[in-house]
Order: sequence, then structure tokens, then C-alpha cells
Amino acid sequence: MTEQQQLSQIYLDANATTPVLPAAAQAALETMQTQFGNPSSSHITGLQAKQIMEQTRGKARKVIGASSGQVIFTSGATEGIQTAILSALYQAKHNYSSEKKPCILYGATEHKAVPESLKHWNHILDIHAEIKAIPVDKDGMLDMDYIAKEVPNALMICTMAVNNETGAEQDLSKLEQVIRSNNPETFWMVDCVQALGKVELDITNTSIDYAPFSGHKLYAMKGIGFVYIREQAPFTPFIAGGGQESGLRSGTENLPGLASLNMIFDELLGQGTGAFADKATLTHYRAQLAEALTTAFPTIVFNNNFACSVPTTLNFAIPGFSAKEILDLFDAANIRVSSGSACSSKVTGSFVLDAMGLPRAQSEAAIRLSFGPAATQHEINDACERIAYCAKALGHSCLVNMNELDNKSTLDGLVQFKVGGSCCWLFVDGDSREAVIIEPLAELTQRLLTVIECQGLKLKAVIDTHGHADHASSRTQLLNDELTAQKTDHLGWPKHCETTVIAGHQLAFIEVGQFALVKVATPGHTEDSISMSLCHKDELAAGKINSLYTFCGDLVLMGTLGRTNFESSDTQKMYHSLTLLHSLLGNDSLLCPSHDYNNEFVTTLDAEMKRNKLLADVLTQSLSLKTFIEQKVQLDNQIHDEKNQEIMCGALTGCTQKHHFIELNKDTLQTHLETHQNVQLIDIREPHEYALNHAQQFDKNVPLTRLADFIAAQKPHKSQPLVLVCRSGSRSSVAAQALARLGFDQVAHLKGGYALAH
Repeated sequence: MTEQQQLSQIYLDANATTPVLPAAAQAALETMQTQFGNPSSSHITGLQAKQIMEQTRGKARKVIGASSGQVIFTSGATEGIQTAILSALYQAKHNYSSEKKPCILYGATEHKAVPESLKHWNHILDIHAEIKAIPVDKDGMLDMDYIAKEVPNALMICTMAVNNETGAEQDLSKLEQVIRSNNPETFWMVDCVQALGKVELDITNTSIDYAPFSGHKLYAMKGIGFVYIREQAPFTPFIAGGGQESGLRSGTENLPGLASLNMIFDELLGQGTGAFADKATLTHYRAQLAEALTTAFPTIVFNNNFACSVPTTLNFAIPGFSAKEILDLFDAANIRVSSGSACSSKVTGSFVLDAMGLPRAQSEAAIRLSFGPAATQHEINDACERIAYCAKALGHSCLVNMNELDNKSTLDGLVQFKVGGSCCWLFVDGDSREAVIIEPLAELTQRLLTVIECQGLKLKAVIDTHGHADHASSRTQLLNDELTAQKTDHLGWPKHCETTVIAGHQLAFIEVGQFALVKVATPGHTEDSISMSLCHKDELAAGKINSLYTFCGDLVLMGTLGRTNFESSDTQKMYHSLTLLHSLLGNDSLLCPSHDYNNEFVTTLDAEMKRNKLLADVLTQSLSLKTFIEQKVQLDNQIHDEKNQEIMCGALTGCTQKHHFIELNKDTLQTHLETHQNVQLIDIREPHEYALNHAQQFDKNVPLTRLADFIAAQKPHKSQPLVLVCRSGSRSSVAAQALARLGFDQVAHLKGGYALAH
């Protein structure tokens, strides 16, 4: 085991959840072992339990400054939100008499629990109010003018005190003045989940009607929270039953959770162990982390304004890197951070940052680093050191400039970079250090320049397969002095180059070390579309293309064909381009498209024909040109991506197929290794993760960026038993699916990865 593997966990995802404070855990344990009574029981054990509950309620009032109103214990914030929304809307339905259509307002950066609950109860209660998102500015502050305009017709307005992704802190006093001066009767809920322990609250002296809180965001147990309800604010029980909580919230009380919450309140009231740091200390911690991040990643962009956010949240992006890449990098160094909200099902753009008007690429790359008031100076120091080590690992992989490193890894072969669904390809001839870049993406410009400089590459060409409608090319930004002087067409293909005749077609090519990149005109998706096949020079001299890779642009995409309904498209020419490419390459050449919407990496004509009948009919000559054009129009009519408002370059037909591969767990892994001969263990992590936490028993490191290169090398050995492993099992599963789809029939992966293997 390496030194890095022995590093302790540094947990910097406190906005998602927190560990239970030792004193809180002990209090919960004692209630389970010795004070386990039911607070509703009238005997002594029950009375002792009820005393704990009422003590906790009294302390809750002090913490939030609620001398009046109700404090009701719940299972957490979501239940509190439901209780508030149901109570307010049920009453508002009977109160509202205006001739204007009513509305319900919520902040555009609210946690999804709020708008989804509003939609649900608006429908269930048959109110049919218009639900409107309140815009925010670049700092996440609510638009007061919008509120003043819309709130007169609002049945309810929902805001949050502190945002869970950015830490943006709303001015509740100013917000109250705008709301109440324009509508003193509307019901106002403030989500205070992220404010507890970070913001001074004085709820009694506000007109807030409802305020939900959660324990697990501040070192108490999961499954415990509470909701404040202003005196005389309407209330409808969300849970009916045995009449607990004075009939306000039925269900046996979570006494261990209450006991843990009781200890947290002691800390907030200055009656505990002194585990919580003050605001000045927390602000200092943030400054240290920000400095460490900036030193490690000089191009870093902070997405939240520190001047108007709580000091425990940093939200940032590192240009050229996806959120997933940085998340995996930090996780390999045993630093736990998140990409946006932990409640998101997958890494996509942050709707919070989108609402703030940040560029889409910045939103998609966002990382949230958050800590709680129990953080210590020692933990922050360790985090800063570990962040520097992460940057060093990236330098080892030539992804950031770390000039003092003398043991940089050497690139050889094909590398695939992705931004969203768009692909960029870098091919390097290891001997000559000559390289080409295909489909350069603007978001990757600095990253590619760093790789070129660090690896000492001689760039022979930077080429697009066509003029892209969905993204900008960064071709000109990557050109060195020699390439700038090179005469090329608008896609970057050199005007003066050698030609050869293959199967009766005169084709231009350029040399890249011992390889040749051959250009084939394949119009259809656009008039200027080309494909480029990479093969060995000596094979080209023999008059054939035995292609290692073919960069086919958007002619053939995984599961579909490129769209042909642009002004510059030509469906008839696409038909002929498909037959031409097939005649030159055959069925088994690896195709590297411009887009990969389903994480399938590369494909072949054979694999696509098995699931794309339209393509199969063209290549088997069982479809006339006229019929192809008719069916292609129908296919293009399926193109839409309303959710992301992104230009899709091919219809997502839903024809992605699941292919069989073996899922192993930690119990079946050893048996599998013993019963299969010649098994190759493959680590799917990226090289920088591998350097941070290298398991010596693995035969090979094949990150997803190099999977296409591995597939090409492994094609003659498709029956080789493979076991793929990554951090969580997600990447190894994706890679196993991609391999199985291309005919690798002995592929297994470790479900749960390293995370569940110990």
C-alpha cells in the first residue's frame, strides 16, 4: 500500500451532509440504551424521554430566536417544506378572491425540493396558480423589482436564507420590506437549512411564516429536523395519526435524533464543548482554501461572490476540466467534494449557476467545496496540502504546467477529450512526437496547449471535420508559428500535401510520424464535411487503407446518423458518402465521431448496422436513394433537446442497446480471478488519479480518455478476459458496456469499485 492510500479522508462536502458530532452521537446512543422511552407514555421512562424532547424544543427556539409560534419536529427539511407549502396553499386557496390569476413565487436558485413541492401541491389542491421563478443576479441575489411587481398576486412566496450550492446569503430584512410593502397577506416560507449555525436568526422579529430546518446539515443525525410556524400562520398537518406533537405531526418521535440535535443546540448556544468556530475563523479558513486552490490551479474561476455568501462554501470551476474530472481527482486524494447539489442524479450543468447567468461551460464544470463550523485548522492545513498534491498529479499527466517535474508521463497514441456530448481527439506518434488534433474545442484550448508544451509535441495539423453549428472551434488558437504560415482550407486541411490512389479514388494525406492521415470528402451532414482515416504509411504505399481510426465527424454517430436538415446539408450526398466510406474501410474500422451523447466512445460500421436499420439498408444496398431521403427526413424530425437547449447533431433514437458483461463484487472477484486464466486487471482511472493512489496489482491503466486507443490495440484479442475497476464502479461499467458492444465477450467490472471493495 502506498503512502497516498493511507491518507485519511478530508471531508469537504458539508452542505450535503455532515458527520455526527461525537457528543451528539453519544447522546443519541444513550437514549437508545438507557432513555429509550416513548415520549407519549405516562410512566417515568416516557416522561424522561419527553423531557429530552421539550429541552430540545426550548433550545431550538433560542437558537432561531423564536419566542412565539410553533416549533414542530420533523424527519428533516423536505417534510418541513411539505408542511409549510401544504398549510399555506390550502389556506390561500380559500382566501384568494382577485380576478387576476394567482401566482406562486420561488427563488430561481431554490433547492429542487421547493419548486417540485409547489408543483405537486398546486396540482393536488386543484389551485392551478402560475408558478414563477424569481430571477437572480450574477451573485445569486433575488431580483427585488421582480418581487415587487409579482408578489401582489402571489398566494405564497418561497425564498432561501442561504443557498446550498453557492452559499449566497439573502438579505432577509430587505426581502421582507419588499414583500410586505407590496403584499402583507401573502404567505412567506424561508428555507433555513443552510443558515443554521452560520447565520444569526431572529425569526420572531420577522414576518416569516414558515422556516424548515434539518439536523444532518449541522452534525446531528439524519432523519431529524424541525419547522418553525409563525403564530397565527395557517397550519394543516402533513402527517395525521396518533396525535403526537400536540396533534400537529403524528408519528412516534425520533428520540435519538432529538438527543443529537439537543447537543448541537448546546454548541450553538455556547453551552457545549466549544467545537464550533466563530465566523472570523471560518472566513480565515475559506481564505486559506481559496489561496491553495488558486496556487494549485492559477486559471481557477470562483462562481460565488465571497462578499455576499457564508464563509463555509466555495464554488469554483477550473477551465478545461469537467466537474467529473476534478471530482475524481480530489476523490483519489481522499478529498471529498461535490459537483453542485448532492441531490442531483448526475453531473450536468448547475441550474443554480445557470440562473445566475454564468457561462454553460463554467456551470457544467462547477465544484462545490463546503465545510462546517466544526472544521479545524489542522483539517484545513491538510486540505491545502492535499490540493497542492492534486495539482502535482495533474502536472505529472501534463494537464497543468508544473515545470519542476522531471518524471512526466509520455503520451503515445489516441486521446479522447469530451465537453458535454462533443469530442476532441489528439493523436500522438510516440517515436517522432508528431501530433494532430481533430475537432478542437474552445473549452479545451489551454489544456491542449499545456499538453503540447509539456510533452514537447510537434503539431502537424489542427483540423475540423466540418463547420460546427453547436460549438466554436479553437483551431486558430492552437496554431504555432509554423502552422500559422501553413496554407490550409477553412477546416485546417493543408492545401499542399501528397496524394495517393485508393480503390480508384485519389485521396490527399499528411504524414504524422510513421502514420498517414488520409482525407475523404464525405458531404451530407454539411457540404464541407470530411472524414479522416489514420493508418500506417507503409500500408498506404501498398494502395489500401487499413485504418486504425477514422474521424468521421457527424456522418455516423453512435446509434444514429448525423442530421441533414441544416441549410448546408444534403441527404443525397450523405447516402453516397456512407457507401464510399464503407467501400474504403469495410465494417470493422474504428469510427471516432464528433459527438458521443451516450458515452459509447467509438464504434464500427458493423456495430452500427446491427442497431441502425437505416444505415444497414444503405450499406447492404437494399434501400433506394429516394427511400433513404424519405426515411432520413423522418429521423431528423426526432431531433430535439428542449431541456438543455443544445443543438443536437443527430437524432437520439433510443436504440442504444445493453450488452452483456459480468458484474463482480468484492466477494466474487477473487473467485472470478481464480477460475479464469490469463485475466487482465485494468484500472480505468485517469493517470493523475492513478499517480495519487496506485494499486500495484493492476496490469494496466486504461482511463476513459484512452479507451479508444486500448480498443484498437485489443481488437485482435477480443476473447481476452478483462476485469475493469475504477473508484466507484461507474466508469468501469461504462467502459465494460462499450467493450461488450464492440464484441469483447470476456469483460467484467467491479461493481462499486474501490469505494465498496474494502
